[in-house]
Amino acid sequence: MKTHLLPLAAAAMLTACASTAQTPVVKSPAKPTTADVPPPPPAQPAHIDYGAIADEFLRDYNAQYVRLYTASSEAEWRSNTHIVPGDTANAGATTRANQRMAAFTGSAANIQQLRDLLTHRDELNGLQVKQLETALYNAANNPQTVADVVKARIKAEAAQTEKLYGFDYKYAGKSVTTNDLDELLRKETNPAKRQQVWEASKAIGPTLKDGLLNLRDLRNQTVQALGYPDYFTYQASDYGLTRDEMMALVRKINTELRPLYRELHTYARYELAKKYGVQQVPDYLPAHWLPNRWGQDWGSMVEVKGLNLDAVLAKKGAEWQVKQGERFYQSLGFSPLPASFWEKSSLYPLPKGATYKKNNHASAWHMDLNQDLRSLMSVEPNTEWYETAHHELGHIFYYQSYSNPEVPPLLRQGANRAYHEAIGSMMGLAAKQKPFLAGLGLIPANTKTDQTQQLLQEALSYVPFIPFASGVMSEWENSFYADKLPADQLNAKWWALCKQYQGMVPPTTRGENYLDPATKTHINDDPAQYYDYALSYVILFQLHDHIARKILHQDPHATNYYGHKEVGDFLRDIMRPGASRDWRVVLKEKTGEDLSARAMVAYFQPLMTYLQQQNKGRKYTM
Repeated sequence: MKTHLLPLAAAAMLTACASTAQTPVVKSPAKPTTADVPPPPPAQPAHIDYGAIADEFLRDYNAQYVRLYTASSEAEWRSNTHIVPGDTANAGATTRANQRMAAFTGSAANIQQLRDLLTHRDELNGLQVKQLETALYNAANNPQTVADVVKARIKAEAAQTEKLYGFDYKYAGKSVTTNDLDELLRKETNPAKRQQVWEASKAIGPTLKDGLLNLRDLRNQTVQALGYPDYFTYQASDYGLTRDEMMALVRKINTELRPLYRELHTYARYELAKKYGVQQVPDYLPAHWLPNRWGQDWGSMVEVKGLNLDAVLAKKGAEWQVKQGERFYQSLGFSPLPASFWEKSSLYPLPKGATYKKNNHASAWHMDLNQDLRSLMSVEPNTEWYETAHHELGHIFYYQSYSNPEVPPLLRQGANRAYHEAIGSMMGLAAKQKPFLAGLGLIPANTKTDQTQQLLQEALSYVPFIPFASGVMSEWENSFYADKLPADQLNAKWWALCKQYQGMVPPTTRGENYLDPATKTHINDDPAQYYDYALSYVILFQLHDHIARKILHQDPHATNYYGHKEVGDFLRDIMRPGASRDWRVVLKEKTGEDLSARAMVAYFQPLMTYLQQQNKGRKYTM
């Protein structure tokens, strides 16, 4: 492997500069036969063009990075789309590909070169500095100064992924998928059966405990080699924030939305008690009452007449939903997806009787940091997958937008990680608003809907996510990584946070023989950054508010983006630069605001009066 050190000539010049500056000039003794001659001027150090050195280094680095990144992506894709229980071939191939990537990005030579060049940042342009900082950040996840630790972590991550997605869930004596469990939690009305479904969804937790504890130690040790105290701090630094600053930010968001969440929590307790025939309304929400395994989305509690798309989507089929998502983005001026997207993606559930499994968690993949774009989904023709398909395509079109010559491969990312989620979630929201649906013919144009109920459904979908993401998940992982949460307190801490932030409790005592946080896939394979999603919701409402009010001049609750190229122009201005510009500057420049929950609070403000009326005389416990 080629190492990337300063060229020898440049290194020699650096040495010459240092010695020249420190060596006094001594006059030669006068010759008796000639007049005194003044000494020659001291030799001037040759100028070193650090910009040219950085360009050469980054050109080679990017080429190697893309090659290894692509190989790693292909191996990960196979591990996520073709899981054969007991077969370790995929895990082995993934481990080897990731180890090669780690050996390059974390090589001691590269780390030294990056540090050396960054000491001369004043002589480099902004794009060079951004790339070098990104490469050094990447190196901290794979430093070869602790190569054995990095290898062990990669191997452990591959093994954990196999366990995570190869688990055989059982309900009523039969194997079921996570899609099946989710559907039951949305529709089952018998509380006893709901508890059985919920408990079935948590059965995987204990199988992941040892692996997660091992990964906690390995992840922390990896980043400590480059000076980060813990893995949570490392992840927060990608935003240009310290751990304390990140936690302060997510707590602020949670506090801003707390009054609205308090009303929704009270409403849900009383309405669900009525639905399940429970006379004594509990002070805290039993986890199995909620229509989501983690209580993060309550949207299916409310059905808005005229806006339930399940019946019409069932007739159109799963493929139509994804194709229609592409047509939506194209109507805004985005280019069509490459043919390879449709050929190589895994978009639909596996056929009955398949001899292998796949990861059913929806995701988008930028395989080669260029035009090999793929999505991994299990789309079924229903309202939830309709929204999810639009969300995932948001990632795909974001990838496509910043895969351009102006953005080096190292910076082909979102402005920050939350921007990626914000774009996808915003498009999912836009694709469910009444004028948009009527324009597509999914509902009649004269459909009468209860606007309050529609807003209530949206609030139940978006708002409960904030205390889960910015509260439970962020606080638990912060404690797990930064505070080294003891192994005998993992589940207790989780449920204490669920009660504090979500006002939610388990149906029965959940001791340390369980590991309920590990049932959330991100805890295992996308760690210490779940606040990305909370921040993304805040950003999405800021962007949507700007689009509705300033571009479309429409009510933010009833928009139709379809066909408006100016909306596409606004979004591409954000998406096209990738991570080459500071995310805070981009947000302020495009919306006129710093990061704030103002727009989200304002969007749901019309609902507050309704909720307060519904909750009159009810007991508040949050």
